[in-house]
Amino acid sequence: MARGKLRIYLGAAPGVGKTYAMLAEAHRRIERGTDCVVAFVEHHNRPRTEVMLHGLEQITRKDLEYRGSQFTEMDVDAVLRRAPAVALVDELPHTNVPGSRNAKRWQDVEELLEAGIDVISTVNIQHLESLGDVVESITGVRQRETVPDEVVRRADQIELVDMSPQALRRRMAHGNIYKADKVDAALSNYFRPGNLTALRELALLWVADRVDEYLQQYRGEHNIRSTWQARERIVVGLTGGPEGRTLIRRAARMAAKGSGSEILAVYIARSDGLTAASPKELAVQRTLVEDLGGTFHHVIGDEIPAALLEFARGVNATQIVLGSSRRKSWQYIFGPGVGATVARESGPDLDVHIVTHGEVAKGRGLPVARGARLGRSRIIAGWLVGIGGPALLTLLLTSIDVDLGLANDMLLFLTLTVAAALLGGLMPALASSAFGSLLLNYYFTPPLHQWTISDAKNIVAIVVFVSVAISVASVVDLAARRTHQAARLRAESEILSHLAGSVLRGENSLEALLETVRETFAMEAVALLERESDVTPWTCAGSVGPRAHVGRPEDADVDVPVGDHMALALTGRVLPAEDRRVLAAFAAQAAVVLDRQRLQSEADQARTLAEGNRIRTALLAAVSHDLRTPLAGIKAAVSSLRSEDVEWSE
Repeated sequence: MARGKLRIYLGAAPGVGKTYAMLAEAHRRIERGTDCVVAFVEHHNRPRTEVMLHGLEQITRKDLEYRGSQFTEMDVDAVLRRAPAVALVDELPHTNVPGSRNAKRWQDVEELLEAGIDVISTVNIQHLESLGDVVESITGVRQRETVPDEVVRRADQIELVDMSPQALRRRMAHGNIYKADKVDAALSNYFRPGNLTALRELALLWVADRVDEYLQQYRGEHNIRSTWQARERIVVGLTGGPEGRTLIRRAARMAAKGSGSEILAVYIARSDGLTAASPKELAVQRTLVEDLGGTFHHVIGDEIPAALLEFARGVNATQIVLGSSRRKSWQYIFGPGVGATVARESGPDLDVHIVTHGEVAKGRGLPVARGARLGRSRIIAGWLVGIGGPALLTLLLTSIDVDLGLANDMLLFLTLTVAAALLGGLMPALASSAFGSLLLNYYFTPPLHQWTISDAKNIVAIVVFVSVAISVASVVDLAARRTHQAARLRAESEILSHLAGSVLRGENSLEALLETVRETFAMEAVALLERESDVTPWTCAGSVGPRAHVGRPEDADVDVPVGDHMALALTGRVLPAEDRRVLAAFAAQAAVVLDRQRLQSEADQARTLAEGNRIRTALLAAVSHDLRTPLAGIKAAVSSLRSEDVEWSE
């Protein structure tokens, strides 16, 4: 039997009209022909609410005695026996009288939902369990009856019943909520304008979070990558330096100006680990972000601007906060900083904020060429050739008594610079050209053993030498980046082509797909986790690898959500940001394969049942054919015996 659907009317305070709206919905459904009953509704002697009960079938309540007093509660058994299509249950957080079937009314509602009955209920924002302390600090009243947030979040529909504080106070003054003798006390205590405004804001923000969950689910299902600025979501780019705390606090102040804004701090580390930040500083910044209500994320990406933008667009961010560069002025000759690159490539859908801090222009060492993918061994070899080669060549040329001429000497040095560029890329070639030009000037350019140059032609020659070296190094560096990008795109296309082919071929092996994920991303273990609801524990639907006993997605190194109640968990290492796009395709395919396996299992069971039904039908047909003749004779004999116009002897 399919589980029933839960619809909740959420209000900011008593008297906003939740019960009235629920009863109006019941009348609309009855007019459409829906079987709808009142399982439990409390009208609190409010005339307008009591009138709305007319014309609705009400289930008789159960009488209970507690400490010498009589109480009435919802009769769950009576509702289950009646089995309506829709049941109205008021005051979801209500605590039942001791001796009832369940301790809380929301547990009664769970039984009705499990029985396939749709339920319409009501709840005030102050009764949500997570907001108890906040509501107490606002109103000074501790709510004793609460309902877990997840119970309300699991509702299929949540409708906010809103009313301005002024209108609610007028309704109170007119006697539509409490009796006249309680109005003055209520207006001067709980129903003060400030209290009602704060509670209203809590309700609006809570519902906005729920709407945001639906939006993220829709964007994921439709593979929407562009930013929808439905809500301010601020991404803070961290380098691991002490300026990160300033950026986080600045982003928190920006978020405070817009209600419902969200902060996401992200630290992007290089895959080779050469620029890894201090773990202690990152731990401090993680704690600071979480204390301010944000979340901390750690991803890997060799191209920091691209990885940062990929992450921001993936979480539907609207703003990016970065710190001013710590590089010194002369270091900008190696290219623009991360902030300038992100601002240039962010597009019209992302706002980039550059924040000043105390570490500006204090230096952070020579930058590594952006996107260089030559490997550590080649870079080391390039430095050895670029620095050691000119020194050895100078020693060789000065030790032999042969004058090759300045042009030939420069060609020899240029050969070493080109070799350094081919091996190590831009930085070793620049160092080689600078070092080689100094050696050429000191040892081979008149006047010898002096740093001055007497002939202007020699100056031009050295400038040309340095220019050619830089040009060759830049070409090699660009070729290395393009080669890496081409190889990556080819690998991604092959992987996606394999996935598409597996879909067309109808492959149903979940373990084979998870093993492919493990091999593709070089992971130790991969597991597909699922759960029935937001509060139930995770279970493993399939896993591969020696360390595949991950109990929750949060315990894995990488987790990719698939819908609301399924996630792909990978153990072994942290993946770069660009790999998550392909991994998301694998996760979606894993969910499809799991559904296909279960559908196949159900089809096999249905086929077995159909075969059994066919055999039973054939058996009944054969038996009925054999019994037809004697039954016809028996029927004729009995009809004759019952006939009144014939007299039979004893």
